[in-house]
Amino acid sequence: MRLISEEKMQSLVGLSWMDWLKYTYPPHLEPATQENLQDKLYGGNLVVAVHFDNCRDVFSFQVSPNINPIKLNELAIRKRLTIHGREDEEVDPSDYVLQVSGRLEYVFGDHPLIQFQYIHRCVMSRALPQLTLVECSTIKKMCDQEMVAIEAAINRKPGNPPVPLPPKKTRLTQSVWDINNPFKVVLVNGNKLNTEETAKVHVRAGLFHGTELLCKPIVSSEISGRNDHVWNEPLEFDINVCDLPRMARLCFVVYAVMDKKKKNNPSKTLNPSKYQTIRKAGKVHYPVAWVNTMVFDFKGQLKTGDLILYSWSSFPDELEEMLNPMGTVQTNPYTENATALQIKFQEYSKFPIYYPPFDKILEKAAEIARNNDSSGMGRGGKKFYIELKEIMERDPLSQLCENEMDLIWTLRYDCRENFPQSLPKLLLSVKWNKLEDVAQLQALLQIWSKLPPREALELLDFNYPDQYVREYAVGCLRQMSDEELSQYLLQLVQVLKYEPFLDCALSRFLLEKALANRRIGQVLFWHLRSEVHIPAISVQFGVILEAYCRGSIAHMKVLSRQVEALNKMKTLNSIIKLNAVKQSRAKGKDAMHTCLKQRTYKEALSNLQSPLNPSVLLSELYVEKCKYMDSKMKPLWIVYNNKVFGGDLVGIIFKNGDDLRQDMLTLQMLRLMDLLWKEAGLDLRILPYGCLATGDHSGLIEVVSTSETIADIQLNSSNVAAAAAFNKDALLNWLKEYNSGDDLDRAIETFTLSCAGYCVATYVLGIGDRHSDNIMVRKNGQLFHIDFGHILGNFKSKFGIKRERVPFILTYDFIHVIQQGKTGNTEKFGRFRQCCEEAYLILRKHGNLFITLFALMLTAGLPELTSVKDIQYLKDSLALGKNDEEALKQFKQKFDEALRESWTTKVNWMAHTVRKDYRS
Repeated sequence: MRLISEEKMQSLVGLSWMDWLKYTYPPHLEPATQENLQDKLYGGNLVVAVHFDNCRDVFSFQVSPNINPIKLNELAIRKRLTIHGREDEEVDPSDYVLQVSGRLEYVFGDHPLIQFQYIHRCVMSRALPQLTLVECSTIKKMCDQEMVAIEAAINRKPGNPPVPLPPKKTRLTQSVWDINNPFKVVLVNGNKLNTEETAKVHVRAGLFHGTELLCKPIVSSEISGRNDHVWNEPLEFDINVCDLPRMARLCFVVYAVMDKKKKNNPSKTLNPSKYQTIRKAGKVHYPVAWVNTMVFDFKGQLKTGDLILYSWSSFPDELEEMLNPMGTVQTNPYTENATALQIKFQEYSKFPIYYPPFDKILEKAAEIARNNDSSGMGRGGKKFYIELKEIMERDPLSQLCENEMDLIWTLRYDCRENFPQSLPKLLLSVKWNKLEDVAQLQALLQIWSKLPPREALELLDFNYPDQYVREYAVGCLRQMSDEELSQYLLQLVQVLKYEPFLDCALSRFLLEKALANRRIGQVLFWHLRSEVHIPAISVQFGVILEAYCRGSIAHMKVLSRQVEALNKMKTLNSIIKLNAVKQSRAKGKDAMHTCLKQRTYKEALSNLQSPLNPSVLLSELYVEKCKYMDSKMKPLWIVYNNKVFGGDLVGIIFKNGDDLRQDMLTLQMLRLMDLLWKEAGLDLRILPYGCLATGDHSGLIEVVSTSETIADIQLNSSNVAAAAAFNKDALLNWLKEYNSGDDLDRAIETFTLSCAGYCVATYVLGIGDRHSDNIMVRKNGQLFHIDFGHILGNFKSKFGIKRERVPFILTYDFIHVIQQGKTGNTEKFGRFRQCCEEAYLILRKHGNLFITLFALMLTAGLPELTSVKDIQYLKDSLALGKNDEEALKQFKQKFDEALRESWTTKVNWMAHTVRKDYRS
């Protein structure tokens, strides 16, 4: 990885200013543009304001949405020269570049103007795009400054050059395929088990490939003792060494065995109610510690000799065969207090034993093919085709039975030709404990067509640990544009945790992409840094972070400014929390302002790129508008002046003490839904605002300008808090306050579409805790939801009674707006309902993608996403086992239920509003 970084840094030297701009500020393109934009344009054209850098000239143009930026450069330059009487002067439009005014975002390249995200969003919201024409000399100056830093880093000689490695000695090795002995390890001893003196202890061991158990688990003998236990017991597995797959992992769990009567008085160290237990023969077996290790090392050499494994004591909610194969293969770095198991790998030969290289695997497959007759290739008739088709159409959560797996494997060549998307199911049907099948699979993989990137994502799940399969998946991902890759970066970082070795195809791919596009680099940096404190992945994530920083010296300065700013926010937040107990809110706010006016805070928090979006420059603090919020963790509300003339203030919320990763996941899903709807020609005005975890229970949230919560809108319209939630005119009157005439019609249209989008999205994702402070509306009518602490149907309850009884929020004040305040306006409501149904059916088509993305997040350790059972909610809400007609019928029933039970929502909102009014 260091080599990738150094090569990238070398490649930057001597870049032209335009190539440097492409790398540093790549154009931000809209992934899917609507064709029905005519009503948003002016006679088929879009209007653009072009400012000139270093002067006050501003010109407006009506241009085709399909012209490229260089043509707009030419028009702007020609107009300026004409106005100043210099028509004959020759100026090259390619010596200029368009910048989004007030942002670190540039509009350039051979793309139509409407494809640039900034311009597209301006058109959709009927805002005037503000661009600035910047001379290339300004860009060259920025480029030259970075080149100086890069060249200095390249020319800097390391203080202590690494000691050269000794020359490699040619030595004899043996293939693992030649070893027909049973696989065996010796369980030597264990210490620091911290069990009760009366408890006996045994160790359970299993061999896994992904979640597939390769042979029956082995259980050691039970021995007594409190801390130190000596077994010296061989554990022989029912699998030959030759049949071990390359990515086999050996998993151990230490169990304490006690009488059932001990259940009422458990050891403090065991917490038996939390974890799975085995009950047999009047005894209860409690898990104490677990640890995993690879059978082959990173070079493919079979491990031999003694090994001390420092174990982990925290268990997942679910175990496989009472083992934890999904857990890390890294040992616990906190060795002082960790339970330690000493094992010894058996030596089967006087030579080192290696897994065969790839060419030998293909040779083996060719040999098997020669020895089999043509019927062994497996071809099925029409009956089998229908059966295969039914199996392949199932969602990723569906389990395959033994007969179905045998059928898929037998007809694997039919699968390749007719169902290339069936690769994940074929891989689950391979007998990974049989070297002949593994060799044939690898040969087949070489001729398998590339999957679309969205389908290939599933192959990075824990169920597919084979390195060649994962390399194939990464090869498919290379077809992704940078914009599409950004959409799935959250999951791609999480599945790095499944990689047993530091250097792998996925980490190299992510590093290469980050070093080629600074926007991706910034997101990758924060995704890695936010979890680098976790012991099991600190080395792995730290190595990738270091490699990125080494290869992007100039960006490291930008990122270090962001880190410094966040450290200052954390310090300020800690001060506010300490003072909140003894100070009034007004005094606390004054103290916050005093802090922010200090030079150290002002310098750290000013003139930096936003971690949420590198295009946004957080320039000048607007101290008087900064505040902290009332909730328990006292989030900071930081406000900046926007340098754009007439632009909104820029606000960010800093949270310290809340895990924002679940919010990030939910907002990512909303962003994906928005993309899928737009691809299908449906724009539901979704607003997935920025949210970024930046550390352990800390992060940033984007403040959406010109918006209010439903609770505040209702409270401000009523003198009595209890009556506020039942005022159906409050929302419509609020929109009328900021919009009139055609603008009001557009605001109601925007409200209708966004309400439809969020009704469907919150139902599909099972988003709970939907009170009136968690739903907001912008002045242009755009409704959006915030705060996603409860997802996948985990609705809040009190005294065992669910407080939320509706599938999604659809109250009569929302319907009042949708119907334009006219009770009998069934046409508008009918169109709203149709939008909901259309949106739901579009999401159903991509049900497998949503399930895959949630499955890839299982390793994140989110409180409401800990096992495959949690993802079952998605399967049910999207009705994936049903056809479109049956699914639509189910959704219509849920829609009617939401409408019928909306009074319960109003009662909940009334209680929430009264509590809020009381607290204030």
